Amino acid sequence: MTFLQFILPQHLLSRLMFRFARIQLPWIKNTFTSWFISKYEVNLNEAEYEDLSEYKHFNDFFTRSLKVGLRPISNSKLISPVDGEVSQLGGIEESMIVQAKGKKYAVSALLADDLKNDYFHSFATIYLSPKDYHRIHMPCNGILKSMKYIPGNLFSVNQNTVNNIDYVFARNERLVCYFDTEFGEIALVMVGAIFVGSIETVWEGQITPPFSKLVKTYDYKDRQINLAKGDELGRFNMGSTVILLLPHDSPRLNIEPNETLKMGQSLT
Repeated sequence: MTFLQFILPQHLLSRLMFRFARIQLPWIKNTFTSWFISKYEVNLNEAEYEDLSEYKHFNDFFTRSLKVGLRPISNSKLISPVDGEVSQLGGIEESMIVQAKGKKYAVSALLADDLKNDYFHSFATIYLSPKDYHRIHMPCNGILKSMKYIPGNLFSVNQNTVNNIDYVFARNERLVCYFDTEFGEIALVMVGAIFVGSIETVWEGQITPPFSKLVKTYDYKDRQINLAKGDELGRFNMGSTVILLLPHDSPRLNIEPNETLKMGQSLT
């Protein structure tokens, strides 16, 4: 039940999952991975490696690569950065983002930055279920400007929790990446959750663990990190949510709540 999440040792459980997911003993790794595939109906046929013995440990499987060409990149200016389901989307009104019916949270709370409160115009929240592909890709061509790690809780981000706990995305641990694009600055937010043992990016590697109680900011203005649409930018080492924040001049989103997306699919 939802209320139990307030008393569970969220970070301890996530650290334990982090360690368990990296056990390399074949009988443990293969047994758990086989159960997981059956439980969540994972389509192993999409994976680059279909033989479980090819994976070092469960996390290696969970962050698996896909067969080449399986996720074609749309010619549109904006694509889905992940496989997942659209939880919410729409315009940002009075600097508030819709979390669920009857629940909103402030842009400034999500980004831990009051200066960004009035900049972004629209958003899309995409939930990655356990069965999904868990690598995150660039939604458009962009230059990395900065990144911010924001500590927080590790509530689940499934629909039941999102419907019942206020400000869950602005309370959970998250990583915010800012990119310069042809239509202005965008923000891509990777939201942590219970059992998300690690979040990493291609330019910094593993960000968590260790979990921190302090906000940490990374400045990339002097490094010229250019990423093309569809390039991998990071991954969740367990499932969670991505929130895309877009400026006024960005393309209009042409997707619907509860729509299932594939990475590379057009959002416009």
